[in-house]
Amino acid sequence: MLRTSSPLRTLKLGAVFLATLLACSGQPEAVDSSAMEPTATLQSNALTTKVVGYFPTWQGDVNAIQYDKVSHIIYAFLLPTAQGGLSGVSTGDSRLQALVQNSHARGVKVLIAIGGWMDGNDAPFEQLAANASARATFINNVVNFVNAAGLDGADIDWEWPDAGASAQNYGTLMRELGTALHSRGKLLTSAVVGVSGEGIPSSAFSDVDFLNIMAYDGGYPHSPYSFASQSLSYWLGRGLAKEKAVLGAPFYGRSPSTALTYAQLVAMDSQAPYKDNVGDVYYNGIATIQAKAKLGSQQGGGIMIWELSQDTQNDTSLLRAIYQVVSSGGGTNQAPSVSLTSPSNGASFSAGSSITLSANASDADGTIAKVEFFAGATKVGEDISAPYSISWTNVGAGSYALTAKATDNGGAVTTSASVSITVTGSGGSCGSVAPWSSSKVYVKDDQATYNGSLWRAKWWTQNETPSNVEWGPWQFVSNC
Repeated sequence: MLRTSSPLRTLKLGAVFLATLLACSGQPEAVDSSAMEPTATLQSNALTTKVVGYFPTWQGDVNAIQYDKVSHIIYAFLLPTAQGGLSGVSTGDSRLQALVQNSHARGVKVLIAIGGWMDGNDAPFEQLAANASARATFINNVVNFVNAAGLDGADIDWEWPDAGASAQNYGTLMRELGTALHSRGKLLTSAVVGVSGEGIPSSAFSDVDFLNIMAYDGGYPHSPYSFASQSLSYWLGRGLAKEKAVLGAPFYGRSPSTALTYAQLVAMDSQAPYKDNVGDVYYNGIATIQAKAKLGSQQGGGIMIWELSQDTQNDTSLLRAIYQVVSSGGGTNQAPSVSLTSPSNGASFSAGSSITLSANASDADGTIAKVEFFAGATKVGEDISAPYSISWTNVGAGSYALTAKATDNGGAVTTSASVSITVTGSGGSCGSVAPWSSSKVYVKDDQATYNGSLWRAKWWTQNETPSNVEWGPWQFVSNC
């Protein structure tokens, strides 16, 4: 099970919460009935699908948020205590007050997130949820905080409850908290991992207004389109209602050793908005973020972002790119067109060659998520941004039927007509490339032989057998 929702949370939270005033901790307060007025009628927001943006307590300019492009903002984080208290920010915090005022003036709802990474220690949630008295204290404090701050609800960010007793306690907590908030016209949401959410019981689905599905930090690259699709399918497959499944996307990138915001990456590379990696740092550029926005709009209830302060403020803005998709209703899903432009039909090559496979692809209703290239039934590579092209290296002798397959951001697939090529000569052996070893660490572009084939590592990997798994670390190169 994933143990973090974002590496950038980990880097910041420790110092922030040591320096922040405590709130709502100590003895439980009686719920103030005078504060339990229904949420005021707000200006109607033009969005017809959810665009949920987390906004941290420790960074970002409240006045720089693009309020017209979001439906909900979740302020992160309050921290729970084992006794049911809350700490981390006060209801009178000027930054929180400005966020609520700015949001409500534009018809945007504001929630408070409780929990988060918590230095990898969810013991406070485990303990309070298992104790009826502490649970009641916690619910009392949450309701008081929401009312006192003029918020529209709360988001429980207990990210990794375990199966069994922990899951049962999570369910009980969400049922009781949902009853308390909903009876006062407030929202209850929860952040959940992309897949393997066994600690979230299906019974809780009826207690939440929606789930924020953290479809990131799922390996390396940490948030490809395929992982988003897999995550959404997982929760829908468990019975979560479509309108409650909000697909999460990151506004940051990760390498094996670092994490950078999207804004930092754009400052480093002017072409960063139009691709998904800068060096070994992988993230979501404009095309991929729009593909996810369309996926979340069509197959779920919308899209969620961690987090808004990591975005740019100009034409390269990822939030702006999301808005372009959701403000038009997400579009209708039509099959894309694709053609293999290189090599030409009937071309001949020498064994051991590196052959460039290129394709044109277009989609009338959105962006292309990826173009995959095949030699026969074997996938030899893929590209996620135009111009779509890969290098197929060390090709063995033989006759090949080459195919390009395009997938759009709604999942519709079309396949081009194949071209045939011939590779002649005595080459095709894997030469001096060593066999794959489970004990060896492979990095990007390292090669290994396995079961008579040559494979290339797409990123850092160890002890993962070469195979054509789409989101796996290996890419087939050729037969030996």
